[in-house]
Amino acid sequence: MPDAAIPKEQLTAYQRWELPAFDVVKAVEPPPINLPTAAQIEHIHMQAHEEGYQAGYVEGMKQAGTEAQRIAKILESLNKELQNVDQKIAQDLLNLALEIAKQMLQQALKIKPELLLSVVHAAIGELPYFNQNAHLVLHSDDAALLRTSMGEQLLHAGWKVFEDNQIERGGCRVETAHSQIDATLPKRWQRVVASIGQDSAWLES
Repeated sequence: MPDAAIPKEQLTAYQRWELPAFDVVKAVEPPPINLPTAAQIEHIHMQAHEEGYQAGYVEGMKQAGTEAQRIAKILESLNKELQNVDQKIAQDLLNLALEIAKQMLQQALKIKPELLLSVVHAAIGELPYFNQNAHLVLHSDDAALLRTSMGEQLLHAGWKVFEDNQIERGGCRVETAHSQIDATLPKRWQRVVASIGQDSAWLES
């Protein structure tokens, strides 16, 4: 109930009018905020750093593995190429050596045509026995040389010398009734290169 009014004449100098009292509504306090401590912040930072490191490590290892596989394939391909190059170089060197040997043999026969005599002896030696009435076929220039050097021996054995200028100088054929020995240069060359697993013609086409 509000206070009763006081007559004006009863008011003293020390009395003042006061606002009547009302019910006071208390303010609702917000819940307290628990801020992390410095230690907790440091722990969170270290945990995030560790998780980031682990994720980066896994991703880095994955990329490194992929890169390693790519490099391994490149090295394997390079190794095969080097092997192919080595084989090609070896084959080229062998071909060069055969060509040099061929040229040297041709020059040697031109400089020393009497080398043919050893060819004739070797061809005769390949026959099963020294046949009577055998034929020796060779280039006309070599035939002249053979008649001069072995004419009497061949005549005594009953051998006859025939000329065939299609046979290159330095080679010959020995023909009997039962066998034939091809000692021409292309044939002899073919035997030589075949013995080392090659196929090089005496005269390139």
